[in-house]
Amino acid sequence: MDGSRESVRRALSSKTVGIAGVGGLGSNCAHALARAGVGRLVIVDFDTVSRENLDRQFFFLDQIGMPKVDALAANLARIDPAVRVQAVNARIEASAVRQIFSGCDAVVEALDDAETKALFIEAVLSSMPSLPLVAGSGIAGWGASDDIRVRRMGSFVLVGDQCREVGQHHAPHAPRVCAVAAIQANEVLALLLGPMDAEEA
Repeated sequence: MDGSRESVRRALSSKTVGIAGVGGLGSNCAHALARAGVGRLVIVDFDTVSRENLDRQFFFLDQIGMPKVDALAANLARIDPAVRVQAVNARIEASAVRQIFSGCDAVVEALDDAETKALFIEAVLSSMPSLPLVAGSGIAGWGASDDIRVRRMGSFVLVGDQCREVGQHHAPHAPRVCAVAAIQANEVLALLLGPMDAEEA
């Protein structure tokens, strides 16, 4: 397709992207998608903004204590009030995945807990196998930028180094988290728009 700003924004304006979890990956991916022109976002999280979140998540000091989905919706509205945001303040259960994300053109997995991530991915792949899904795995630490890679398996895309999982002694830091979130958003655009012709680059 034509890679001009106007053509891309026009194509994305009718698209809906779901985001499961709006912490470091999800909140930063959401603002990249909003800036790109995605018309509607379905964001799901049960948590509230804490001071510890501010070092890597797209929230601000005066939003501490707010539900993350409400705070993120407010921040996205400041970027582009035309972006429609459906904020779901709830813990994601595998049984509700289809109901929440059935109207989406693509879904981003951005959950913290490894078990919850696995259950969510399995729920999407089994109940909505044709729905494009972009997941993140391996974002802890810093440096080793070349280790961040993209694995594409049909409509399922996995972004990260797939080994540096977040843990007690392996904290996530903004540069690496934001890098993976940006790549996730970029992969969503590729899934929604198709490949970009070399002459368009």
